[in-house]
Amino acid sequence: MSQLPIDSVLDDVISALHTCSHVILQAPPGAGKSTRLPLVLLEREVFDGKIILLEPRRLAARNIARFLASQRGERVGETVGLRVRGETRVSDKTRIEIVTEGVLTKMIQSDPELEGVSLVIFDEFHERSLHADLALALSLDVQAGLRDDLTLLVMSATLDSDALSGLLPDAAVVSSEGRSFPVEARYFTIARQYGYESAVASAIAKLINKEEGSALVFLPGVAEIKRTASALAEIVPSHVMICPLYGQLSANEQQDAIAPAPNGKRKVVLATNIAETSLTIEGIRLVVDSGLERVARFNRKSGITKLETVQISRSSAIQRMGRAGRLSEGICLRLYSEDTFQRMRAVPDPEIVTSDLMQLVLEVVLWGCGAQDLQWLDLPPTAHWQQAVKLLQQLGVLDTNSALTAKGKKVVAFGTDARLGAMLYTANMLGDDAISTACWLAAWAEEPLRGKTEPDLRLQLSMIAAQKGPHRQRASQLAGRLGAILSSDINPHILPVLAASAWPDRIAKSRGNNGRFLLSNGHGAQIDADHPLSGEEALIAVDLMSVSQGDSRIFTACRADFSTLQTLQPSLFSQREWVDWDDKKGALVAEMQMCCGEIILSRKPITQRNDEMMTQALLHAIKRKGLACLDLPKKTESLLVRARCAQAWQLPITLPSLDEESMLSSLDEWLAPFMTGVRSMKDLKKVDIFSALEAWFGWATTKELNRLLPETYQVPTGFRHAIRYQLDQKPTLAVRMQEMYGQAQSPAIADGKVTLLVELLSPAQRPLQITQDLAGFWQGTYRDVQKEMKGRYPKHVWPDDPANHQPTTLTKRHFKPDA
Repeated sequence: MSQLPIDSVLDDVISALHTCSHVILQAPPGAGKSTRLPLVLLEREVFDGKIILLEPRRLAARNIARFLASQRGERVGETVGLRVRGETRVSDKTRIEIVTEGVLTKMIQSDPELEGVSLVIFDEFHERSLHADLALALSLDVQAGLRDDLTLLVMSATLDSDALSGLLPDAAVVSSEGRSFPVEARYFTIARQYGYESAVASAIAKLINKEEGSALVFLPGVAEIKRTASALAEIVPSHVMICPLYGQLSANEQQDAIAPAPNGKRKVVLATNIAETSLTIEGIRLVVDSGLERVARFNRKSGITKLETVQISRSSAIQRMGRAGRLSEGICLRLYSEDTFQRMRAVPDPEIVTSDLMQLVLEVVLWGCGAQDLQWLDLPPTAHWQQAVKLLQQLGVLDTNSALTAKGKKVVAFGTDARLGAMLYTANMLGDDAISTACWLAAWAEEPLRGKTEPDLRLQLSMIAAQKGPHRQRASQLAGRLGAILSSDINPHILPVLAASAWPDRIAKSRGNNGRFLLSNGHGAQIDADHPLSGEEALIAVDLMSVSQGDSRIFTACRADFSTLQTLQPSLFSQREWVDWDDKKGALVAEMQMCCGEIILSRKPITQRNDEMMTQALLHAIKRKGLACLDLPKKTESLLVRARCAQAWQLPITLPSLDEESMLSSLDEWLAPFMTGVRSMKDLKKVDIFSALEAWFGWATTKELNRLLPETYQVPTGFRHAIRYQLDQKPTLAVRMQEMYGQAQSPAIADGKVTLLVELLSPAQRPLQITQDLAGFWQGTYRDVQKEMKGRYPKHVWPDDPANHQPTTLTKRHFKPDA
């Protein structure tokens, strides 16, 4: 067996696993941590129980399982098992299981003691997937409460080891050396503009014409891969194979991309970041890195995920480069400048702070605790968490106390995500005909058809129902769980009812032109205006994506009818009393509305009105216009800015969320009680907003805020001067230099935690120096200021030792130093 870098530290790793419950292994791409270490642990019988190896990607999991099994002369499912979504290959002989796609989380939920498991390995943890973060948090909880003999091994190529060591302070850390072979980095900047892929193809062709070996090219997404492949096919020799590699390809197509090139052939593998880690692509000596990746970022305001093309992190660039040095000396051509590389952020953003947290919230609730009860590298953002809870409540999975409902327990048992589980629950209530349609819809939703597909959901489902393959396999599996036999018929009448039960926030009503719709979550969406669906009155937008500007784009939808939905899904509809302020009329508008979320289906005027309606109408107007319409006095503005600064500087004081969005959403709580007698927008000037904020914060909290972040600071002369507070800036004290004599160190507030920026003024109140190191200024630059000021202001005091001189507001003629 050939030597790998990991071999030199195997004894250290095994020793650490014997003595520590937490071990961190840092090793670069190609070191052998995924392929050599698990086999050695089996051969040396380091553990009596089973080993679980968590992989962030299914392609990597399948290939690692296949490789480990082949090294033992076996098939997957014997000593080496595999569990990914829709595929389980294990047996009584299985000693190590390669798992992914949240499978480990489900294993822990079903067996909290992980009976028979001795070691859990988190591979490629630097990717910081949502599943990995959650699985680690749950595993640590299992260790702490149920299994102190369970061992956790976290493996990574590039990782913020300080953060991980903070989470696992007692962990043993083992590091393996770098790549086996050096890689030369070259830089060639290509701007992202029209013809980008042609320029990339030209750079690839020049590189492979000059250098030996196959090439691995990193591009941000499928569209770029296809356009680059098309451009490349016209300019490379026939013996060069062009092989796409991305997640939507079938397992066989992915396997073809990573297989060795046939004799006499070379390969150019065009890949997304799926090839950054875990996968070894044979024969790669050349890497071309676009420096870009496509990431999904959850837009909390719209409740819709947005795909963004962003610059990769420096750690990702290093990993991509490392792919060229596995077999021999290699070359990495970076299609950006060296300066760009140096300015890249160190590590990528973890999914837990950028993703939809609905499934994570459900798993934590199912575990029986709150987010604060678990150990995280990054705590789930509170706003994202609350939004996920709200949607789970809308689905009927959680109750108002954020506890699992009876429906929620059945939803969890289906083994799908919450949306699809809620849909299967509805289908089960509607009968066998609905169940088959629901199972096809669930199978499609887990693996949507990509590319230029027909937007009509019914036609897409009919297409997959007419074929054999993974969709049919998954649909049959789900039908079996509901005790039904799968039919290939798609019921077009029940389909929108099922879709609405999974995506109640994406019910859409036509805005009457150009395929534009209003979603039930209050946001806009648009479908191609020339498609027949664009003329429908109602749709369920089951697949859509947020875009940079304007309405979200609908990729797949089904026709719907509000009357049918209201009959079969009445919980999606509600009546509400709505009041608002009409700026043009200067009057209250009040009506009873029949709504589906934010979609208004009918209106009826309310003739009997009261003061509470007036207050609510004005609050709605403020929410539309923003806090600026309140025209806050200076005293109130000061209180709000200081409170926001206290939060930004993480001072030990408890305050509500004070960003504008949060304050507007909380108007009923803090402003409404002070609006008695307010009958118009003009009357808002009468409202004592300072007292409203003070009451909202609490008297004791406001008192502590004033102590920690006072409005003024007493300088050595005994006078008090205003402190200028601004978010994202140091608090500033502007004061004449003579008044600061005798102050040897920079002034500080907040019990010494916040240093003031001192703006030292001349006798004419003009800035002379701005410093947050007063002691350094007195000893250094002050000499130059003293020399100049003595000539300009000879009547004022300019001592040689200002740090120990008596402060003053007087000129020399009136100044009499203390005896």
